[in-house]
Amino acid sequence: MSMIVRMGRLAGLGAFAWLGIAAATPAVAQEYPARDIQMIIPFGVGGGSDTLARTIANVMLELDLLPVSVLPENRPGGSGAVGYGTVAQQKGNPYVIATVSVSFFTTPLLGASPVTYKDFTPLAAIAYSPYVLAVRADSPYRSLEDMAAAERLTTSTVGVVSDAALLAKMMSNELDVQIDAVPFDGEGEALAAVLGGHVDFVFMNPSEVMAQVDAGAMRPVAVSSAARIAALPEVPSFKELGHDIEHVQLRGLVMPGDVEPAVVTYWNDVLRKVAESDEWRTQYVERFHDEAAFLPADKFGALIEETNARYESIMRDLGLL
Repeated sequence: MSMIVRMGRLAGLGAFAWLGIAAATPAVAQEYPARDIQMIIPFGVGGGSDTLARTIANVMLELDLLPVSVLPENRPGGSGAVGYGTVAQQKGNPYVIATVSVSFFTTPLLGASPVTYKDFTPLAAIAYSPYVLAVRADSPYRSLEDMAAAERLTTSTVGVVSDAALLAKMMSNELDVQIDAVPFDGEGEALAAVLGGHVDFVFMNPSEVMAQVDAGAMRPVAVSSAARIAALPEVPSFKELGHDIEHVQLRGLVMPGDVEPAVVTYWNDVLRKVAESDEWRTQYVERFHDEAAFLPADKFGALIEETNARYESIMRDLGLL
């Protein structure tokens, strides 16, 4: 779960990202929250969205950031439609929260959900995961220049509409080379296709590919963030190599539409503390090789809108809309 966005706007946010926002007024702080928060997870137990949501809830508990409990509840079904629909239907309810995933955008665009990003109130983003362009260790493609010189390339993706498919399209346009995306049912199959020599490369989050890189089975070529990442400090970004490709998966939270501004302010303060904590870094960022970053509600909302437009564009290019 989760979303992908341009990260250039994140530069320099760090610990000072939300100094301009005041804490909730004493009156609001006393009134809210007055009861437990329901955290809807639109997917099953054990997946990426489930791990993200439960880690956020655990860090808030450990840091004692809320006077009430956050209660994770899995509502899988319909590629996120059931869970997100449950949240969106509770308009104005400040006691329901959910994390954002790719399906937050793609399922509505495909017409499989009656709600869209417009039915939610953005709260904040607290981390992001870049994508790693990786090839098999013995691949003849050792650089982007090598790949640009190819007549045709193939890549494996999870499903027809995915972050990897979007990045492949961006890379095809930027390098001016034909790239055929081959969809698979899961990350394991997509990775096996590269390792088996059936496709040329893959785009995956660091957590999905680092084991193969560390084992010497795969070689990273570039990362999709604006700059190099801590997990792979020797690997350049597309931007660094002169290519206009920035795309990452942002870890953020939303509430139903029409939530009061004071509630958003309250959660910005809470989530900023989560994003800047050692507990969050240890339990999530370092564990999954993500990058810590805090993005407040207004900027997060703007990037949600931008991300939806990007998905819509690629889905039209793929003939899915």
